[in-house]
Amino acid sequence: MLSGTQHTTHIDTDYEIVIGLEVHSQLLTKSKMFCSCSTDYANDAPNTHVCPVCMGMPGVLPVINQQAVAYTIMTALALNCSIPEFSKFDRKNYSYPDLMKGYQISQYDIPLSRDGYLTVEHDGQAREIGITRVHLEEDTARLLHHEGYSLVDINRAGTPLMEIVSEPDMRSPEEARLYMQKLREILVYLGVSSGRMEEGSLRCDANISIRPRGQQTLGVKTEIKNMNSFRSVERALEYEAQRQIEMARAGKTIHQETRGWVETRGITVPQRSKEQAHDYRYFPEPDLPPLIISRAWVEELRSKLPELPDARRARYSTEFGLSAQDANVMTEDKALGDYFEQVMAASEVSDRKARAKAVSNWLLSEVVQPIILLSSPVRLLQRPWRICWICWIKSGSLVNKPKKCWMKLLPRAKCLKLLLRGRASSLPSVIKVNLSALSRK
Repeated sequence: MLSGTQHTTHIDTDYEIVIGLEVHSQLLTKSKMFCSCSTDYANDAPNTHVCPVCMGMPGVLPVINQQAVAYTIMTALALNCSIPEFSKFDRKNYSYPDLMKGYQISQYDIPLSRDGYLTVEHDGQAREIGITRVHLEEDTARLLHHEGYSLVDINRAGTPLMEIVSEPDMRSPEEARLYMQKLREILVYLGVSSGRMEEGSLRCDANISIRPRGQQTLGVKTEIKNMNSFRSVERALEYEAQRQIEMARAGKTIHQETRGWVETRGITVPQRSKEQAHDYRYFPEPDLPPLIISRAWVEELRSKLPELPDARRARYSTEFGLSAQDANVMTEDKALGDYFEQVMAASEVSDRKARAKAVSNWLLSEVVQPIILLSSPVRLLQRPWRICWICWIKSGSLVNKPKKCWMKLLPRAKCLKLLLRGRASSLPSVIKVNLSALSRK
């Protein structure tokens, strides 16, 4: 009997694990995919960001959100995809309570992009994971389940949803987690997604199968849903791989199906039989014109791409002399990397590499660790009072002072709580006084 509590980082068997991921990301547009309703509904009452279009009323016509198309193409370019000159939307037909029209407007055979790749580092080696396609669709409504009944909140219906489909190139649950983390980094750096899995703005469906090592034919796959963290993705894949391996060894048949991950039990459970493409009865969306994507627009979007995580890491190593480990930590979170550069710009230490090392050490020990302990996101550093922190490192001698010398004068935990709670109006004068005291020591 397979235990739901086991957690195996490496599964050593005679079978090879084959994994492909379908990642859905809500896009940070101001309005929905095919109507003008606001996407800023997170803290609002249910069914208050709706209109006849996103409610699926008869006789209404959708209008394509150009910004959503632009964000999808930017993501595809960052993932080394090719962009066709012609694309179109299709109707994906299936009946489910959270699908207001009885179908979803998605893309089938001519998506906005295809044939890309994403490189991840695993066990000291660079692994290239193929990207089948990046396409655009609309999100569904949200079902709220209660004892004996369910309610529908339509606020989410019609939110622009980008889907990134990988090739079945991943060979371990750990590699799948690394792929997800790297992909999230890119989406956040691009500014197209918040990347918050815990809020549902970034979601992952995983397809996994096994086959005897050396066999080229793919085995029967299962799809896993309901994973809301990177750890959940890795744990669910580890469990499902072990489940399939034990079934194969026992001579049992593995069925193609959709299974749900139950976090509290650490197991996957059957949900429904896995659909094939013909089950959705795709056909071109008759209410939307095809998309003609000019080469000039594609190049314009390419020119707007920001510095991506890999490029920033390389620059931090060559320009600032940071170690590979420090460069990785400083770039995993875009807000932290941005803040690092702001402090670097404010510092007056003449030796650039010495300044970078001092700043990174200070951030990692005196900023990142307390923020983690206080369960506060790094993005909260991007506030008007950030200069209060920058002035701590104006002088190169300050960061080299013995910690006991200034921690007594300005306890980091207390200061962080004040800052993160927005009560920082008196901090500049407090810090100025303490800096003066430090200079006399």
